[in-house]
Amino acid sequence: MSHKQRVDQQPSFVLHSHPWRETSLIVEVFSRDYGRVAMVAKGARRPMSALRGVLMAFQPLLVDWSGGGEVKTLVRAEWQGGQPLLTGRALLCGYYLNELLVKLSAREDPHPGLFEAYSEALCQLAGGQSQGVLLRRFELALLRELGYGVLLDHDARSGEPVDPARRYLYIIEEGPIALGADIGSVDPDCQIISGQTLLDMAAGVLERPETLAQSKSLLRALINHYLGGQSLQSRRVFTELQLL
Repeated sequence: MSHKQRVDQQPSFVLHSHPWRETSLIVEVFSRDYGRVAMVAKGARRPMSALRGVLMAFQPLLVDWSGGGEVKTLVRAEWQGGQPLLTGRALLCGYYLNELLVKLSAREDPHPGLFEAYSEALCQLAGGQSQGVLLRRFELALLRELGYGVLLDHDARSGEPVDPARRYLYIIEEGPIALGADIGSVDPDCQIISGQTLLDMAAGVLERPETLAQSKSLLRALINHYLGGQSLQSRRVFTELQLL
């Protein structure tokens, strides 16, 4: 962006915010056409600020901002409505989606397809749809949109179509290799997964119990790899709640 550029009426969601100085906020926004953008919301913490009740996570906004530096200046934000508030476990799932976007996406790298996938996932969370299925679908969309690539329907070594009756070793940054092939030494994080699960994932059909379990394990390994050692606080909270 140029230094003087101004963006108006950009569909966006708040991913994260934290206090800045005495009365302002630094807000991370996920926008449709500009990707993740950091901006300062001046005076947003003042009691009479028009922004005080608007900058809520998981709610659709139209956002105006200006500036060309790393941190823009928020000019205006309008709540669009139509999105029920997330509660309970759905709220934790929403925080997980936001944390993935903050830690894996680059700032000002537009991904309109990922924006649509995120918006759809929030609607499904609010509508009470299967959380496991929608989280796996979003994780797949995230990895694909960010360019990491997830090979699912062909053997990475032979190029042959995946056989639903066979089992495969999934090598990160390479793909599935049929068990029994001459694989050599592999990373301990590699996953053993059925061909049927791989084909289900490629088709976005994740409801089968084995597919759901195996896709969760595979996608967690892939995401951990691309996080490069960063931890996810939302996962820690999930684990603590399960222990309780």
